[in-house]
Amino acid sequence: MFETFKRYFLRDAGPTSSGPLTDSSSGANLRPEAAKLFAEFGGSSFNGGLYRVVRVSSLDTWAGRVGGAFPEFKGRITCFGYDWLGRAFAIDERRLEGGMPGVVMFEPGTGQALKIPANIETFHDDELVNFGESALAVDFCRRWQKLVPTKLEYDQCAGYRKPLFLGGVDDVENLELSDIDVYWHIFGQLILKAKGLLVGTQIRISDPSGR
Repeated sequence: MFETFKRYFLRDAGPTSSGPLTDSSSGANLRPEAAKLFAEFGGSSFNGGLYRVVRVSSLDTWAGRVGGAFPEFKGRITCFGYDWLGRAFAIDERRLEGGMPGVVMFEPGTGQALKIPANIETFHDDELVNFGESALAVDFCRRWQKLVPTKLEYDQCAGYRKPLFLGGVDDVENLELSDIDVYWHIFGQLILKAKGLLVGTQIRISDPSGR
């Protein structure tokens, strides 16, 4: 399990400790395949920040981020990774792929939750390796890195300045270096408030400090 992934995804330098599997309330009830992923790769970044595996100690934080923006998935997903665009990957207990929970990608930039025909094992050993362009927008990442030659830290992403679901353009010029927590906080509110609104409706959000 994950052997093919290890051949194609090189771990970036820096802290990689995930912490013990009991660090969060979610960590105590992990499925075996998820526990193996976190034990070996939790807290790691790969291929220059292209893809990251969540720390076990951050499982509850990620559950809150994604569940806040997509409340229909609350209590049924476990987030295990995220990419350079801040898109979160999770397994959904209500959908099976190959006998294991299927993967869902949550896109803060588009406000969409997309089903991926893979489980946590085939996602890493097949989807990321053979379909990396569709899964991680590899070419888009390379174009952005040429424009902004800045190393993406583990807690950063290239976030959209203006979300696509509010008329933003899907282009590198619409990306900026963002803190992953701030990005999800702001866009999570926008996703919730934009659902069902007419085009042109003004949306107000609070800042991450709650003011």
